[in-house]
Amino acid sequence: MYNFALAFVLCAVVYVIGEVVSTVTKAWIPSVFVSAAVILVGYWTVLPNSFISDSMLIPFGSTIGIYLLITHMGTVISIKQLVEQWKTIVVCLAGLAGMCAFALIICPMIMDRSYVIAGLPPLTGGIVAATTMMDAANKAGLAEAAVFAIAMYCVQGFAGYPLTAVCLQLEGKKMLKAYRAGDVAVAGTSNKVDAVNGKLETGGAARKLLPPMPAKWNSVVMMLGKLGLVAYLATQCAKIPIPGLGNISGAVYALILGIIFTSIGFLDENVLNKSNSYGIIMFALMMYVFDGLKDCTPQMLGSIIGPMIALIIIGVAGMALLCFIISKILKMPFLLSFATALTALYGFPPNAIITENTCTALAETPEEKEYLMSKMFPPMIVGGFTTVTITSVIIAGIFQGMF
Repeated sequence: MYNFALAFVLCAVVYVIGEVVSTVTKAWIPSVFVSAAVILVGYWTVLPNSFISDSMLIPFGSTIGIYLLITHMGTVISIKQLVEQWKTIVVCLAGLAGMCAFALIICPMIMDRSYVIAGLPPLTGGIVAATTMMDAANKAGLAEAAVFAIAMYCVQGFAGYPLTAVCLQLEGKKMLKAYRAGDVAVAGTSNKVDAVNGKLETGGAARKLLPPMPAKWNSVVMMLGKLGLVAYLATQCAKIPIPGLGNISGAVYALILGIIFTSIGFLDENVLNKSNSYGIIMFALMMYVFDGLKDCTPQMLGSIIGPMIALIIIGVAGMALLCFIISKILKMPFLLSFATALTALYGFPPNAIITENTCTALAETPEEKEYLMSKMFPPMIVGGFTTVTITSVIIAGIFQGMF
């Protein structure tokens, strides 16, 4: 009775369980953690270790799926948005630099170096970094390091969510105190956030080099075909060695080319959501990630919990220190600066959800909420793009050659 169709259904069930728990808890319990926990328990009890590969999702998710997703990330960021939030970008980069420096210096003294290499990129970002390090560790024959990378991706939010919530709560109270005292006023802001897709909009639509394709020709397959073409170019660029750096990961090129080809008008903005394809691609990719847990035994999990907690604590401490220094130099509020850097531990949509929930909870009037949103939402969204979408991909591309 068991076949590929039932295996697909089982994958969907564990994925939906994670989504339901995350929705009910307003993202305080991340869906990836719940799904990973269900799959692990399933592996140790009733689920066959091959059920994800039996669903036939892995060939797609592990190849073209991941390249389409990375290229798509470039379609939700514009160069203009990055320029307008340059201080946020600087403080986020400083935070990630502090995290990497502290972890690379201190952690090898107390844990296996392969754990540090495998775990740092997922800690600085999201699924792309996790899959990159999982593949690199597996190729190096380091099964425990591969599991460590996925485990780090699944649990990092538990450190990021409460810390971010506390920072935003304290900073929001300061802002409201000044607002209610009449020291500031709500000013019109051109920064708006699409809370569904996580896209930060700034003013009117910019004119692009290429005219938009007529809607009647711009089918789902047309959009995916163009996205695939840019992804193909990224794979070819990855074959070209850079003097002093060697070959750079195709994932890095996919992200950069996604931004460039969107800015000239070749790719549609937010293309996977526009083509209603984001869900299935993310589903396939997440199943590929969870398949990396099939080799994780209770004994292996017990052996990596300590190093995982240590890496998070040391990494976040380094992030906080550098954020504090740079925020003082740039004359930015430290708490908001630290919160934007902490988006590395969860990304979108939790950054949007936590920020909006904080503003709603603190504000007593619609005007107060508008004021808080105008001050906190844009940097939090750009912070997520800077850490998870951009920098973590670059860090993973560098770290995968360090085993």
